[in-house]
Amino acid sequence: QVQLVESGGGLVQAGGSLRLVCAASERTFSTYAMGWFRQAPGKEREFVAAVSRSAGTTLYADSVKGRFTISRDNAKNTVYLQMNSLKPDDTAVYYCAARRGATTKDSRYDYWGQGTQVTVSS
Repeated sequence: QVQLVESGGGLVQAGGSLRLVCAASERTFSTYAMGWFRQAPGKEREFVAAVSRSAGTTLYADSVKGRFTISRDNAKNTVYLQMNSLKPDDTAVYYCAARRGATTKDSRYDYWGQGTQVTVSS
């Protein structure tokens, strides 16, 4: 059982930046592809970004491409989401997820964190 704990959310003005952090409990963290998803009020959960086990492959939703960067540090069992040029539409609860298989944009991940709130004011 992999436990994922997100942190780094908060309130920021439009145009600002935040860095989300997801810490994993699993010693075999490097064997999991990792993803970030988000869910805004009244909307379905959507894919944001994903990174492969070795960090050789990254995937992004079109809505965040060029503004967000996903990275990981396997030595620290941690994955990051650097968010720049934030917009009010980025307001959502952001979730970290882990998957044993290949990197993917769909929601077929095996483990999920509890989420961290990101609010972008206009």
